[in-house]
Order: sequence, then C-alpha cells, then structure tokens
Amino acid sequence: MNFKKVTVAGSGVLGSQIAYQTAFKGFQVTVYDINDEALAKAKERIEQLKPHYQRDLGASQADTDEAYNRLAFNSDLSQAVADADLVIEAIPEVVNIKTDFYTQLGNVAPAKTIFATNSSTLLPSQFADSTGRPERFLALHFANEIWRNNTAEIMRHPGTDEAVFQDVIAFAKAIGMVALPLQKEQPGYILNSLLVPLLEAAQKLLVREIADPETIDKTWMVGTGAPLGPFAILDVVGLNTAYNIGLAKAQATGDEEFKKAAELLKNEYIDKGKLGRATKQGFYTYPNPSYAHPDFLKP
Repeated sequence: MNFKKVTVAGSGVLGSQIAYQTAFKGFQVTVYDINDEALAKAKERIEQLKPHYQRDLGASQADTDEAYNRLAFNSDLSQAVADADLVIEAIPEVVNIKTDFYTQLGNVAPAKTIFATNSSTLLPSQFADSTGRPERFLALHFANEIWRNNTAEIMRHPGTDEAVFQDVIAFAKAIGMVALPLQKEQPGYILNSLLVPLLEAAQKLLVREIADPETIDKTWMVGTGAPLGPFAILDVVGLNTAYNIGLAKAQATGDEEFKKAAELLKNEYIDKGKLGRATKQGFYTYPNPSYAHPDFLKP
C-alpha cells in the first residue's frame, strides 16, 4: 500500500468524518462536493469534530489543527481527483446518483486511482461497470462516529483485483480502523446486516402506533444493556440516510409499512429540519437527549 493522497467525494456527516480521520492519520486529503455551499458546511462539520478528538482520543489542539491543515476542499471533480491514489465515495444512497458519479469519476481520475464506495446498503457490483475500472473498485464502509466506532468493512465484488483488496485493507489499518474483510458481497455488509433489521423493526412499531420512540428505545436498552436504542441510533445515522434507504426498500418490495415509515420520516422530521444529531433535533433533542438522563432507565 503506497497511498499518499486521498479524495473523499461527498461531505455529509460521514464523508466529513472519513476525510478528517484520514487527515488525522497523516494523509493529504481533498474533500469534494458539488458546490462551494456544500463545502462550507463541510468545513463547519469538520471544525466541530476537533473537540471530539481532543476529548475521546486525547488529541491536543495542535494535533487537531494539523489534521485540518492536511485537508483541501474542491468543487471541481477533475481537480479534486487529479493526483488521488484513492477516492472514497460517500454520496447519497440513490442508485442513479452514484451511477452518474462513477461515470464522471472514471473519465477524469488517473489510471492509478482506486475507487471505494462507502455505500451502506448497495453492492459494489451495481456500479463496477460504471467506473470503467471494475478491477480497481470495491466497498469500504465505515460506521458513524468513525474515531470511536472504528470499524472498516472492506468488501470485494467478483471482479476486484486481489492486490487492490489487500491495499485497501492496509489503508484501513493505517487510518486507525479495525479492518474487517468480506470475501463475498453481502447487502448491508456485516454491521448493517445486523443493525438494519433492528432499525426497520423499530420504525414499523412506530407506524403501527404500538409505542412512541422513547418507549421503544427504553425497551431495547433495558432488555439488552445496549447504550442506545434504535431511534437514538437513527439520529446518529441521520434521518435523510434512513429515509433514502427506506424509500428504496419500499419501492423494491412494495411493502406499505416501509412506505409509511419513509413518509413519516419525511413529513414529521426531515421537512421540519429535524435530521438527527447533526441538526440537534431528530427523534430526540440534543445536546441533552432524554435517553442520556440518569433516570431514563430507572423503574
């Protein structure tokens, strides 16, 4: 593995975290997004990560400032990837958006560049042909709050070159991740194959009006000892991501409850600016959500 320059395409919640974590571990990183307004928001998000690194990892102010100084920001794709060894894509979970992006990326990126998708639910084989370099393409999936939940699931598709697979495993370790190789494609990888059914079940309980989010979360936390319930997790993931995934599943399966859950997220939360922790409101209000109160789980 001889990566030096990394481009992260997409500067949302997780894209910003991936970029900063990579810079924190010493790599030169370019953050790409579609316009300067999106990049301005990314800069704000990344600035807000510094205190987390100082508190959770014991980093100094100098450490976090130096990491930020290894970042560049660019809304011109050809410039953003001009000398990239690796491009990590973290754009919305919408098939046609990703397909169009990979077609453009394949046309402007150097031949040496490896492409990796951070898609939570879609398979690399769905986009491999669009890249124009299927052998240099695979999935590299991170969990939210990457500096603490430092999993990196590296998933090959049938056409991924073995050397590329091994290089990306080595890169994941180099940026402080626990590298988790997947030898075959699996929708949702390992983490989301376990997590998504929980989040979907919680949303279905809500649309059936069985209980409110707090009661559902409390049940899970008391019954399993988990630190967060499913709706608190959805706030971390971001309700836009949950909506896109739920809508795609509703369209693919025709399941009315998936459709109702997606509509609920849009009408009651997203349209009201309640996108989760990133906006300080989702199912809970931050920075002091009720599930974090000492008496939340008491009899």
